[in-house]
Amino acid sequence: MDAHGRGRADNIDPADQWVLNPQTGEYELRLSHPAPQSPPVPSPRRPAPREGGVPRDRTAHESGYGSEAPARQRPGRDVPQPRRRRAEPEDPEPGRRRGRPKKKSKGKKILAWTGGTLAFVIVTTAGFGYWYIQDLEDNISKTACGGDACSDSFSADEAFNLLIIGTDKRTGAGNAGYGDKNSPGHADTTLLLHVAEDRSNATVMSIPRDLVTDIPDCETTLEDGTTEVVPGTANTRFNESLGQNGRDASCTARTVKEFTGIQVDHFMVADFNAVKTLTTAIDGVEVCVEEAVDDPKSHLKLPAGKSTIEGEEALAFLRTRYSFGNSGDLDRIKAQQQFLGSMMRKMSSGDTLSSPTKLNNLAQAATKALTVDAAIGKVSVLKDMALEINEVKPKNMSFMTVPVIDNPAEPTPVTVVPDPSKAPQVFQMIQEDVSFTEVKRKKKEQKDAEAARLEGSKAPASEVRVRVLNGSGKSGAAQSTLTWLQTQQGVSRSENGGNADATQKKTTLEYAPDQADQARALAAMMGLPGSALKEGESTDNAQGMPTMTLILGKDFKGAGVPLTAPTEAPEGVDKSTADKAQCAK
Repeated sequence: MDAHGRGRADNIDPADQWVLNPQTGEYELRLSHPAPQSPPVPSPRRPAPREGGVPRDRTAHESGYGSEAPARQRPGRDVPQPRRRRAEPEDPEPGRRRGRPKKKSKGKKILAWTGGTLAFVIVTTAGFGYWYIQDLEDNISKTACGGDACSDSFSADEAFNLLIIGTDKRTGAGNAGYGDKNSPGHADTTLLLHVAEDRSNATVMSIPRDLVTDIPDCETTLEDGTTEVVPGTANTRFNESLGQNGRDASCTARTVKEFTGIQVDHFMVADFNAVKTLTTAIDGVEVCVEEAVDDPKSHLKLPAGKSTIEGEEALAFLRTRYSFGNSGDLDRIKAQQQFLGSMMRKMSSGDTLSSPTKLNNLAQAATKALTVDAAIGKVSVLKDMALEINEVKPKNMSFMTVPVIDNPAEPTPVTVVPDPSKAPQVFQMIQEDVSFTEVKRKKKEQKDAEAARLEGSKAPASEVRVRVLNGSGKSGAAQSTLTWLQTQQGVSRSENGGNADATQKKTTLEYAPDQADQARALAAMMGLPGSALKEGESTDNAQGMPTMTLILGKDFKGAGVPLTAPTEAPEGVDKSTADKAQCAK
């Protein structure tokens, strides 16, 4: 019996049985039932060939198959106890029994494909042993994220944005007939996944490849490992942010930030093979079409209603655009979102999770088909990311597309531009970590308390005394805000405090209890949320008078630009959730 079989004894998930020993850096099989304890995996290599289910270099007694095998770890083995997961209770005191733990639902081990298939399969299969982890890690392709286009590490304590890019590069067996044969691999399908800080919700925003925007200058890593700055291009299709002129995925990340204002933390890039191998690994994905499809361009043929597709047929479904809606990219995106939601549900099914063969195929397919930024190019980091995304319930994972309108610069529009009346509000909601679904906030009492800080009387502008410091990292932010306050808001008792001791993520206003009415007045002028107000102590200004302290954070958008995010999506924005099946039309 192999590691998979041992770990699955009594219907126990193998991912719960393999535990990392931090002293050896290896994974060890721990069984929670009174079965023999297997010794730790000796090295980052595959086990020796087996005869009769037992490794050749071990006796049946050593392997735990003999009747006298000890039921517990032998004394003298210096092996740490399994690490507790977040919110798990401490071990009971000696002599006291703890009740049988409640079995975790299979759904808790699931990760949406849109959240990164690689992360999903790693967290589900990471328990199979160190050698297996090393094998997966050797499969991972990594690339640098030039300059400050991405975060240099993954944080499990903050909201994060993952950019998932599907390219049309014609690499791999059987792909010569797809896409533009001269394409260097453009951003054919792009998704921005935002995971909320409290993990109560997530948003998947599709970015049309034909959206016209400005591509900024970007530092690109070439195939030989050297870097060069590729000049930007104004008013061009978004899909040229990757591949064109040698641009890499970090250029796509910079372009997203350029037109949305949303900082991309990490990215994953998938090619045609990713779709084919991943769908085959899980025995297909169920899709639904309202009318029969016979598309001569993509070669997709489907009857009306439900079908299960995989491999070439799955890729054809994602690339089909002339059989859906108005034959445009926006209708193709809707079909893609429906496909991804279905793939998520398939991955969460017991049939997939209970099959070591399927999980192994899925893990191998994912790690070989995807490229990630260097900061998340390790299995351990991807596992951590997966665990965080896994906390989001499918019903609170929203799919939507950047709100767009036809390009007004074209007599016969073939491209689109962001809708100026809707897109900024959607972008701000993502920036400010606002959910697009109705979720029960984990910190409702805190939210209510923050809102209450804005309620009450407000002091006249002439009585507001504030010292402005720049912690945004943007040059001149404090002075521009000071000028705006004095000339347009009548806050004459204000001064420039220079740069803060360090940059900070959010803008804050600290005030003493007797300055609450001043704080509410300044918050109303600047559009500060209640969370920005911090009751504390006042400081003395240059004249020795008590004053509030305003520190501008990275969320500062400009003097007079409100920081309060909208609470719901603008009317008319089309969105769906990952838990509901829909038919493409």
